[in-house]
Amino acid sequence: MARKTLIFASLLVAIAVTATAAFGKGASAPTLNGTVGPGYTITLKQNGKVVKNLKAGKYTLVIADKASIHSFSLDGPHGYAKDFTKVSFVGTKTFTLDLKAGTYKYYCPPHEAMMF
Repeated sequence: MARKTLIFASLLVAIAVTATAAFGKGASAPTLNGTVGPGYTITLKQNGKVVKNLKAGKYTLVIADKASIHSFSLDGPHGYAKDFTKVSFVGTKTFTLDLKAGTYKYYCPPHEAMMF
């Protein structure tokens, strides 16, 4: 397999989360859609657009893991680190996030070194 010819799209993206409240009381949590695979791609989108900045607050994270060789993880401020899917898992999972102000990154841990 010619690994060098594979396009690595967005394997690491930093997300800046601001301290502003995401939404008022009674509102439903906005949905973030994470996708990993089937090739060497990982994305995080909201309303069909790649996420670059978010407001601090609660979110629903829906992850579609389409490859048994990848996983989806999120690291953030103050030691926040969460593996949402593991290698070998293929399917969809839903989580609730409470993001604090700071910078986050989403990535596939087994391929983190390959993104540089």
